[in-house]
Amino acid sequence: MTSQKSINRTFSTAPMMDWSDKHCRYFWRSLSQEALLYTEMVTTGAIIHGKGGPERFLNFNEEEHPVALQLGGSKPVELAQCSKIAQEFGYDEVNLNVGCPSDRVQNNMIGACLMGHPQLVADCIKAMQDACDIPVTIKHRIGIDDQDSYEALHHFVKTVADTGCETFIVHARKAILQGLSPKQNREVPPLKYEVVKQLKEDFPHLEILINGGLQTIDQMQQVLEFTDGVMVGREAYHSPALLLDVDHAFYGHEKHERNLKDVVRTMYPYIENHLKQDGKLAYITRHMLGLFNGLPGSRQFRRHLSEQAYKNTADIQTIEDALACMPDNPVATSELS
Repeated sequence: MTSQKSINRTFSTAPMMDWSDKHCRYFWRSLSQEALLYTEMVTTGAIIHGKGGPERFLNFNEEEHPVALQLGGSKPVELAQCSKIAQEFGYDEVNLNVGCPSDRVQNNMIGACLMGHPQLVADCIKAMQDACDIPVTIKHRIGIDDQDSYEALHHFVKTVADTGCETFIVHARKAILQGLSPKQNREVPPLKYEVVKQLKEDFPHLEILINGGLQTIDQMQQVLEFTDGVMVGREAYHSPALLLDVDHAFYGHEKHERNLKDVVRTMYPYIENHLKQDGKLAYITRHMLGLFNGLPGSRQFRRHLSEQAYKNTADIQTIEDALACMPDNPVATSELS
C-alpha cells in the first residue's frame, strides 16, 4: 500500500477504542474526502505478538487515506518496530497515545500515565522517528492528577519537541488516573482551551491540534483561530452527518447537500463485499446508527438496525427496511450559511 494523499490536519477524527475501526473509517471517508482518520489505539504487544499477526490489527481499506495509526506502548524498541511495520502497511502517520487513562493501559505503562515520564516519551518518539519516514505525532492531555501545572505541561511538550516531533494533539482536559473511569475522564475534568492556546503561543513553530468537547462546525472554527487543527471524536461518531460539512468548512470545497439515504446506499458495494466474506451486517451498520440524528424517523431507523442487523440473515434489504422508516428526502442540514 502507498499513501494517496498528503496530510492536512485541519480536521481529524479521534482514535476511539471499539469505534474507529476500518468499517467506521470507510463510512467516514464516504462523508469527507479530506478529514484525517485515526485508527483505534493498537498496542505494540498486539502487533508484535498478537494471534493472526500484524495483518489482523493493521489491515485497512485503500480508500481510507489519509489514515493514521495510533500506537499504545512505552518501550522504544517495540514502538520503533511497530512504526516500521506501520509504514510498510501504508499508513500516512503514526501517533503515540499519551492520553488514555484506563487502568488496563496504565498497568502496562501506556497512555496518560506517560505524561509523568517526559524523557521516556521523548525516547519513544525518537525511536519511532528513526525507524520510519512517515510523520510521528503525539496525542496527550494537559496534565495528570496533581501534575497539572502549566509549567509541567510546558516541560513535557518541550522535552518531546526537542526530538524533532512537530505535531502535538492536545486533549484539553487533564486525566485523573485514580478514581475516574475512562468515560468520566472524557467528561468530568473541565475543558481548558485556554491552556492549548497558551501552548501555541509558546511554541508557535509546532503544529498544535485541539481535542475535547467540540460539537459544532462554528465551535471548531472558533478554536481554529488559535490552533492549527481540530480533532473530533464522540460527535463525529454519534452524529456522523457532521462530516458532510467538513470539506466545505475547512478545506474550501464547493458546498452541496447530499440526500442521507443516498449516503447510506453508497456503502452497499462495500457492505456486499463484507457479507460475501461471512461478515455480519452489524459490524458495519453499528457505525451508521446516528446518521439521521434529529430527523423524523431516526429513532425507528436506529431501532430496526439495532434489532435486525446482527442476525445471520441480515443483508442489504435489512438496511432498506430501516431506510423506509425515514422520509423520502432526508438532507443533511448544514450549519453554514
